[in-house]
Parts: sequence; structure tokens; C-alpha cells
Amino acid sequence: MRVLSLSTLFPSPVRGGFGKFVANQMAALQRLGGVDLTMINPVGLPPFPLSLRRPYRDWARCPAQSQLGGLTVLHPRFTLIPMIGGDGNPNRIARAVLPLVRRLHAEKPFDLVDAQFFFPDGPAAAIIARELGLPLTIKARGSDIHYWGGRPAALAQMLAAADQASALLTVSSALGRDMVALGMDQAKLRVHYTGLDRGRFKPILRKDARNALPERLGLTIPDGAPLLVCPGALIGIKGQALAIAALADLPDAHLALAGTGPDEAALRQQAAPFGPRVHFLGQVSHDALPLLMSAADAVILPSEREGLANVWIEALACGAPLVIPDIGGAREVVTSPMAGRIAERSPQAIAAAVADVLAAPMEQADVAAQVAGFSWEANAERLKEIWQEAR
Repeated sequence: MRVLSLSTLFPSPVRGGFGKFVANQMAALQRLGGVDLTMINPVGLPPFPLSLRRPYRDWARCPAQSQLGGLTVLHPRFTLIPMIGGDGNPNRIARAVLPLVRRLHAEKPFDLVDAQFFFPDGPAAAIIARELGLPLTIKARGSDIHYWGGRPAALAQMLAAADQASALLTVSSALGRDMVALGMDQAKLRVHYTGLDRGRFKPILRKDARNALPERLGLTIPDGAPLLVCPGALIGIKGQALAIAALADLPDAHLALAGTGPDEAALRQQAAPFGPRVHFLGQVSHDALPLLMSAADAVILPSEREGLANVWIEALACGAPLVIPDIGGAREVVTSPMAGRIAERSPQAIAAAVADVLAAPMEQADVAAQVAGFSWEANAERLKEIWQEAR
């Protein structure tokens, strides 16, 4: 089976951390075998003189082709119109990519066109699939549905692409219900849960992890103090302000924020009254994240919206119970008290849920067992099945 997959979010030599989870999925698919995969990661660059500004100046250095774990990734350019041009990105991407894919298809025909996000990838891939006369699959991950689905021009393109597609993948059943509410065909939905790097995300004895934090991350927590970890970009929809405010009802707890973003200054100002109990760690590497999560008594993610967050699964795999809102696939992950608690998005409710978790400490192995079925190998097997069905 020869598959052309389009993903605007994917690692490249100039943006190594972008879309790492998509790369993990495709690497597992390569290891599985039976799929000849061509990966296209379009790079958006604005017209001159905006192209001279960062980050676009850095993005322009991306080569036309790169290698990632044995997978060849193609990086054609398309014209990006910052701030106001989002609804038009699918057409611009398709126009930029079509000459390349027509040539590749003529050399060795594809069997299927795939999109790894619903917008802008989905409508762009739909144009390509239509031009090549091939079946189409599109995956929904969260914000591509919740944000772009609220924009009429984008939604019209998404619905047209969904009508054309043979299968619509969704990271959770809950996100699938949101897709149906937008007008997509429920009969086409296929749940495709995220994977997990089981070699990386596994429990480290909490005491040992705590002892390693000062040297590894510059983080020192007093003996006996609960450690709460809140990973994610420092932006409003991730809800770090709610986690900080919850400390008012958790007088002994320390909170570590792992991430960077435009809200950092405001969050630091909010955290000032809590003194040394709030720790801003900056961007924590993928290698250090398992250590931080293993050291945590709970991982808090008060996001406004998610599909099914990879970090939920990674935290549980390290033995850290979750405190998350009732969003997306939360109830598909927190299926027992061993996985944590679901709490309203308010400081008081978050604090009460954390206190409940702290009052009944769980063995890390028991928490990790809640995600025993998640792996990139299982993810790849399921993706291959869906693609074979959609051909």
C-alpha cells in the first residue's frame, strides 16, 4: 500500500519539536511494514518583507527534503498570509504541493491520500486526492475541530472534505461526537487513539526522581511537600492560571510549570504571592519529562479544550495521576480513581480534586497500568487497518 500523507505539523531540521507525536506515529508505521509512505510537510512562508522576520527567516532555511528515522520527508513551500489568511491556506497548500505529487504519482502511483490534521491539511489533501482520483482519509485531533470548526469559511471546506473522505479518524470518541455535531458523517468515524513511547515514559521511583530534579532541572522540593506538575505551552487555553490559583487551598503544595509561551509574564505576576511554591521550568525536553512526571504527586492540565492529549497518557505511564476537566476524551482516559480525577475548571474544584488524590496515595505501577494498552505499535497497527479499509 502506497500512501501520501500531508501534515503541516511535523518535525523538520529547523523545527525539530513540531508535531513530534505525528513523527512517532509514522516511525512506528515504518517499523511495522507493509506501507510505502511518502510524507509531505508544507512550509508556510509569508511574502517579502515579512519573510525576513523571525520565525519565518529561520523556517526558510528548511531544506526541500529531510530524513527522520529512515523516513523521507518533503518540505514544499506555500505562501502564508499571517493573521488574516488562515481560511485560504488549504488552497495555497494544494497549489504548491500538486506539481510535486503529480510527478511522484506518475513515477509510482499512490493508493491513498491522508491528512494528519483536519485543517488546513484536510481540505488541502481533499484537493490533491480529487486531482489524483484517489481515496482520502483525514484525522481530527482537537483544536483543528474546536477552533477551525467555529469559523464558517473553514468549516465549509472541512465539511466538503469530510464528505469526500472514505474515513474520518478521531483521537477520541468524544471528539467524534463533536465532529458529528458539526455535520460530519458518523458512519465514517474511526477512533484512533494516540500512541506512547513505552521505552521512555515509564515509572521512575518517585523518591529517586525527586532526588534527581535539582541537578537535572534545577528544581528542589522540600521533603514531604506535594509536587504538582502542569505541562504545556503558557497560553490561556491551557489554564495554568487556574492551577496557580488552586494553590490558595493547597498550602503545602508546590507547582511546576513546564513550558513557555506569551502568558509567562502574567503568570509570574499571578504566582508572586505564592513565593517559592511556583516553579517556572521553561521548555522541558522530551528526555527529562518522564523524570518530572515520575516525581509528581499529580499532573494538572486545566485545558479549555483537548481531543485526547498525549501528555495525559504520558503522565499516567510515569505513574502520575491526572486532574483534568471533563473535556474531549477525558472520560476515556480517567476510567477509574487510579487514573486521577475529573474536576471543573475552577481553582476550588481543582484544589479539591488534588486534595482527594493526595489523601489516597497510589502506587505508581497501579497508575501506569491504566494506560497499558497504549503504544506506538498499537497506534500504527490501527492506522494501517483504517487505511487498508479506506483504499
